[in-house]
Amino acid sequence: MRQDYFKNGLFCGANEKLAGPGTFIKAALLGLTLLFSGAAAQAQTLAALPVSSAPISSLGVAKPLLGWSQFCEKFRSECAVDAAEANAIDLTPQAWKTIVSVNQRVNSSIKAVTDADHFGVVDTWGFPDDGRGDCEDFQLLKRRLLVEAGLPRRAMRMTVVIDELGEGHAVLMVRTNRGDFVLDNKTSSVLPWHRTGYVYIKRESQDTMGWVSLGGIVSSPTTTANR
Repeated sequence: MRQDYFKNGLFCGANEKLAGPGTFIKAALLGLTLLFSGAAAQAQTLAALPVSSAPISSLGVAKPLLGWSQFCEKFRSECAVDAAEANAIDLTPQAWKTIVSVNQRVNSSIKAVTDADHFGVVDTWGFPDDGRGDCEDFQLLKRRLLVEAGLPRRAMRMTVVIDELGEGHAVLMVRTNRGDFVLDNKTSSVLPWHRTGYVYIKRESQDTMGWVSLGGIVSSPTTTANR
């Protein structure tokens, strides 16, 4: 996690450029975790509905990321909040199957690449229309597909976390009547928010075009959240 994280945006793609023995070990362990979680994800579509859990709490207004603000200028409908929509998804077996399937499909079809390598900039938000993108691009596409499948956009919020390597990362938080679940390009298992091991910083508001704080505080550039 870098000191200039909030000023310059997300560095979610930085995980692809690993260096040093400590980071290599972390990456190897993460690879094993994803191997087993991939097998679990294949069964997840057919599994029973997840156990209910308490949703995450928000703690007031937070400052949006610059990349998000620029994205919203181009795709205002992707960021606007419709108060008439449900703020939580009724998690039926069909809705759960759709959520898990979209997460798996996007993760398997998009190639992860940093914004620096892709566009020559630190952080830019958009849809991976050319088949490549970084963390927020994965999640934006998942939300678009889920909206097309009939789920309420208001219940699916882009969320900023600190990942297991101490880097800024974006996930999609799906708010349901059984709790908050996380869609992530690091794993094809859809997990309850409290089981990801991430530190939750902020997410899009469900009430207005803006962001709310989730209470996570980065005390140093080496802060990590272990799985």
